[in-house]
Amino acid sequence: MTKLKTQSLHKRESALAQSKRQLEILSNGIFQNGELPKFKDKIAETNQFPLKAKKLEILQINVGYMCNQVCEHCHVDAGPDRQEIMTKETMKQCLEVIKNTGAHTLDLTGGAPEMNPNFRWFVEEASKAGVQDFIVRSNLTIIKANKKYYDLPEFFKKHNVHVVSSMPHWTKGKTDKQRGDGVFDKSIQALQDLNAIGYGMPDSSLRLDLVYNPSGAFLPSDQVSMEKDFKKALMEDFGIHFHNLFAITNLPISRFLDYLIASENYEDYMYQLVDAYNPAAVANVMCTNTLSVSWDGYLYDCDFNQMLELPVNSKVKHISDYNEELLEGRNIVISQHCYGCTAGAGSSCQGTVA
Repeated sequence: MTKLKTQSLHKRESALAQSKRQLEILSNGIFQNGELPKFKDKIAETNQFPLKAKKLEILQINVGYMCNQVCEHCHVDAGPDRQEIMTKETMKQCLEVIKNTGAHTLDLTGGAPEMNPNFRWFVEEASKAGVQDFIVRSNLTIIKANKKYYDLPEFFKKHNVHVVSSMPHWTKGKTDKQRGDGVFDKSIQALQDLNAIGYGMPDSSLRLDLVYNPSGAFLPSDQVSMEKDFKKALMEDFGIHFHNLFAITNLPISRFLDYLIASENYEDYMYQLVDAYNPAAVANVMCTNTLSVSWDGYLYDCDFNQMLELPVNSKVKHISDYNEELLEGRNIVISQHCYGCTAGAGSSCQGTVA
């Protein structure tokens, strides 16, 4: 791999490491001169502005940006050089909210969440809260990265964790192009390890879902047909089972925005997103029923807004001041990246929404 692919934008001191610069790009050019409508104006056409938060269903907690991979598309700009890690004190504040919130789903993400030194403690404590669906978003390769992670499948099983794993493609070439040399082989090994203890098997309660996002400047294909293709290929080639495939649109922020600009695809991609805009998807975008918590405890409408440093529009800004009544009904903070969640069948961390 080239050196650039082993460093985050922050490590490279790229201008796009600054959220302010990303927002400038998203607000100017083709959106400033009227070639394309701003997202606010687009949803206003169907009387959906302002977007309002509904009852909280999903609490998504980012426990740190450290990761063992440096993926080309990563909206978190995660990597081995990122040092932002949630402290145990902030985790304790999150636990108080998990115990008292009405949310039915707890979703732990990163970076590679498993690299947080207090990850296992947090999972053990959080599992006692009794949420219906406890998700850990794993990149799979972390399971094979170091012997201290080899027992993660058993740990996940013990706490009935729902494993959601990134898998760009069922072929080695496309996967390694997006995620780095050797990622495909380690991902396959990790999936086989998870299958071996029951994850992803037919009729198993141990949920194993895969996430697909395109490797280039194009939108994902139909989620249902892609799931069939993934299942057929992974079963025939490697004997691998999984439950569902989530197809997620790449949002034009962070490293994917960097890729779009470097490959001179930014304007074409934004045209694709706007042309594919689906007003029916707006009603169920994830920001309306999800709250995102950053590694330092601040609150955002979604994981993407977190990366753009667009905090919630509420008096309540931090997990330590959490108040569900004050947060419910707030106006959702939006910008042009939101087109990514409303294109075609829509896109969220749980897959399509329309």
